[in-house]
Amino acid sequence: MTTPDHYELVALDHVQLAMPPGGEAEAEAFYCGVLGLDLIPKPDPLAARGGCWFRGGQVEVHLGVEADFRPARKAHPAFRVRKLDQLVGRIEASGRSFRWDTELPVVRRGYVDDPFGNRVELIDADSQRGHADNQRAGTDTQGAATQG
Repeated sequence: MTTPDHYELVALDHVQLAMPPGGEAEAEAFYCGVLGLDLIPKPDPLAARGGCWFRGGQVEVHLGVEADFRPARKAHPAFRVRKLDQLVGRIEASGRSFRWDTELPVVRRGYVDDPFGNRVELIDADSQRGHADNQRAGTDTQGAATQG
């Protein structure tokens, strides 16, 4: 959507999650070792703050240190995943649990917690459309036509 001032938001650049101080190794083990993202260097002016950044394909996740850290249990990133079943197997093999969600029958998805308790949603990109695609296609989350 273009605004009257002719600017528009064109893409999501990254998602930022919080982590406790000193959790960089755990973050790398999960985001790289389990989810398969690459660790990318933080710019020098930001590196002293701690935390770490990850990227894979069009996905970029930044973890920033918060001294009074509390995990995000409701707010969360949602990533579309090709071959979700293989990733779920990898998650479970790492000792983590994956929680399938069946509340939206047209979206095959579930959740995993990162090492700090932040919720991460994973959506099957191979067989289901995501939430936003359903809205753009004129269907609600139950698959019924919406009124425009």
